[in-house]
Amino acid sequence: MNTLIHPCYFPSISHFVALAQSEEVTFEVADNFQKQTNRNRTYIYSPNGIQLLNIPIKHCKDSRQKTKDVRIEPDFDWQKQHFKSLEAAYRSSPFFEFFEADIRPIFEKKHEFLLDLNFESLEIVFKCLRMKVEFNKTAEYFTHVDSTKTDFRNLVEGKKDSSTFTKYTQVFDDKHGFINNLSVLDLIFNEGKYAMDYLKEQTLIVK
Repeated sequence: MNTLIHPCYFPSISHFVALAQSEEVTFEVADNFQKQTNRNRTYIYSPNGIQLLNIPIKHCKDSRQKTKDVRIEPDFDWQKQHFKSLEAAYRSSPFFEFFEADIRPIFEKKHEFLLDLNFESLEIVFKCLRMKVEFNKTAEYFTHVDSTKTDFRNLVEGKKDSSTFTKYTQVFDDKHGFINNLSVLDLIFNEGKYAMDYLKEQTLIVK
């Protein structure tokens, strides 16, 4: 499968199901930025249930700003808040300490551009999952793609992503039950070396 998909911030499990089952990957980088999508947000399982981690971005008067030109707002210490939230959510998970050294550095450096941050978060997940991913990037935006690619760009919509996957053990599932399709970090911290097998076994519906 040759997949066309957005590079998101610690993407959802559905993103990584698509990536894990692809022979070729092309990342969409020529699109216009849209608010309230997973371009700059991810969801984790906190002690109180689902929690949004949002990256603040600089506002731009141009409503058709390219995602690759979006800058992160430096006046908020979002990195510290995000890492603290991850610790509260996953410190007691089976594999948080195992992967902590891999993920911590991204929260200790300043990124100017959102896209650079997103690609770095992807590289971290690739390392954790021991995935070897050769990918290309788009040079221009096309509403429709040719039949050689499977278009999974709709997964960036987050709340509109209705993908459902097999249950696995989560830290707080005794309080709130199983929460489906969170950030891939939830799967990694809970399943560790079995996460890659899980991703390959799931079914993703192409819309």
